[in-house]
Amino acid sequence: MVMEMLNVTTGEHISRVYICDGLDSSCGDTAGQSELAPPQTAQMQVQAGIPQHIVVERNSKADVVILIMPGVSCDIKLNVSLVGEGAEANIYGAYVCGADERVKIAVDMHHDVPHCNSRQLFKGIAGGASKVDFYGKIIVAQDAQRTEAYQENHNILLSDDARVDTKPQLEIYADDVKCSHGATIGRLNEEEQFYMRSRGITLEDAKVLQMISFLAPVLEIIPDPQQRETISQQLESAIRKL
Repeated sequence: MVMEMLNVTTGEHISRVYICDGLDSSCGDTAGQSELAPPQTAQMQVQAGIPQHIVVERNSKADVVILIMPGVSCDIKLNVSLVGEGAEANIYGAYVCGADERVKIAVDMHHDVPHCNSRQLFKGIAGGASKVDFYGKIIVAQDAQRTEAYQENHNILLSDDARVDTKPQLEIYADDVKCSHGATIGRLNEEEQFYMRSRGITLEDAKVLQMISFLAPVLEIIPDPQQRETISQQLESAIRKL
């Protein structure tokens, strides 16, 4: 199932989790409903279920989490439009690549009216010969005063052959706003590994703990505790196989 648009109506609060795991792509919401896509190959090129366009109306809120598991190549393009005052959109993402995956993520956040808030937080791990491209843009219209919009993309490289290209952008036409963006690309902290090993933790376990902790700010957004625990366990198992 390909969902072209998700409309968040006035006063509504939705929370969605979309998972691309190489076998299928699923989405769930806090109301307990779920949508399951037909089986796909691990190298899927077009995601299923993830909306291409999210429209957030007055005094409504959208919390979206996108998780891309190892072995999945995908091209995700997401446009978010805040069209009513008091609208809020929070888009979170985590991706783990360990082989030759190609992951592209592009998010355009449109602030069209005043008094709206948004946040984008994407965190990723790239190993093997994988390639990740992240393009994030915040567009604030001239009349969209009192906007608050933030965007972050943080990455860890596990190999010399892995590549991450990150391009966060701001396009602001209003003058009374609070907006920021940032991006980082780094390696696992060897001092942290040394400390954990001095406490009897193996190097492999230390690296896994570092990677899970790195992704935790995204995983913590998942509202359902059981779903959050299940996904965390799946990620840990996948990370151990990298």
